[in-house]
Amino acid sequence: MTSADLTALLPYLILTAATVVILLTVAFVRNHRLIAGMTMAALALALASLPRAAAESPRAVTMLIHVDGFSLFFAGLLIAAAFAAAGLSHGYLERRRIRREEFYLLLLTATLGGCILPASTHFASLFLSLELLTVSLYGMIAYLRTEPLGIEAAVKYLILAAASSAFLLFGAALIYAERGTLELGRILLPAASSAGGLHPVLMPAGLAMVMAGIGFKLAVVPFHMWIPDIYQGAPAPVAGFIAAVSKGAVFAALVRVFSLYAFPSAGGIYWGLIAIAVLSMFAGNWLALLQTNVKRMLAYSSIAHFGYLLVALLAAGGNSVMAAAFYLAAYFAAILTAFGVIGALPEGGEAQSLEDFRGLFWRRPWAAAFFSAALLSLIGIPLTVGFIGKAYVLLAGVGSAVWLLAVVLIVTSAIGLYYYLRVILMMARPQEAEAGPGMRAVSGSRLEQLVLAVLSVLIIGLGVYPAPLLELIQKTAAGVLPF
Repeated sequence: MTSADLTALLPYLILTAATVVILLTVAFVRNHRLIAGMTMAALALALASLPRAAAESPRAVTMLIHVDGFSLFFAGLLIAAAFAAAGLSHGYLERRRIRREEFYLLLLTATLGGCILPASTHFASLFLSLELLTVSLYGMIAYLRTEPLGIEAAVKYLILAAASSAFLLFGAALIYAERGTLELGRILLPAASSAGGLHPVLMPAGLAMVMAGIGFKLAVVPFHMWIPDIYQGAPAPVAGFIAAVSKGAVFAALVRVFSLYAFPSAGGIYWGLIAIAVLSMFAGNWLALLQTNVKRMLAYSSIAHFGYLLVALLAAGGNSVMAAAFYLAAYFAAILTAFGVIGALPEGGEAQSLEDFRGLFWRRPWAAAFFSAALLSLIGIPLTVGFIGKAYVLLAGVGSAVWLLAVVLIVTSAIGLYYYLRVILMMARPQEAEAGPGMRAVSGSRLEQLVLAVLSVLIIGLGVYPAPLLELIQKTAAGVLPF
């Protein structure tokens, strides 16, 4: 490897080195504020190193990793989301009598795995980065060891992740049997033009199994089993991290892979993805309507949101990558804010049921304002970044004439209007004399308040003036090229 290769890998190397340094620090000094500060400083340094890495891109670093504008944009997005999650986790963990420092090691390793996913050009790097992300999440979900729901959620996530890995590996084996390679570019690009064409069984079956494995990671229908239980049992900042960093990294890798694949020649894969998108949009919104637990409602709605993202993926037009990237950025800001407020409200617990939010506008107006901004963005109300993101996804679908998906997106978005507004109306209701744990609300730490305030400003600011983010995406992620 040359110095240029190392420079291109600089963000990933910083995250790796920070993990080792913090691990050694924890072995000698147990100080929650110090470790949290070191973690956030390392994430900020990795974020600041992106322009330096971009100067050496595009660059193939061995056959495993390709560093370019696309991978660096999503690395920056994931690192920024991890920075916000670390800030939200500090106050959350500070209010609980547990050993807190190891949590940040898991957060860093999960972020590292997520950042490598969009840059992976080989099934080996794809699988290893996915496992690094997933194994770290086991510990993060079950980090509050005295919480039975947390342990149950971690076990369920372990089973789902095992099923996902089995599908991915079996699919990769079938693809290797047909193509004789595990390099993603060589697997997909020559597929349509090879003399013998695709194998009637091996290649379609392999791709279908790989898509099933990715479907488990994205929690789209019909691979969404236990996802609401996982969100409900995980600590609120961890649930936000899963919804943003984990699922966002996997979707970015999916965009990278299928930017190489000609969908008209994909046949069953194309129509299978259309079916998954339609089912996810309908089922996610319909099941969210039935929930009285806000964390479960957000879990089901996340299924619908990744159904919307599949619309951009299937559009496969000139604006599809831009639409997906912008929508992911908007979704990250909104979902991290929502789970941040849930974790910051009550002392020693979490505000989960609708009743916990009754009268929040009168008791904690700023927390209610942050939560309302996040929910309005998830709906796609104008003057929020979610509206711009959803408009771009819809335009990508219409521009590529995928009319079925465009119509379903509009109809299901109208369904989502009800259950999001129900929470906002509950926060505006008068406070009752007898109340649940949400009534004993605290404001969260100053760091939590600052992170939530910054995220809320981004939600509104980028909704009013999205040009800076659009320009950044246009210069980086929108130019995704074959490996």
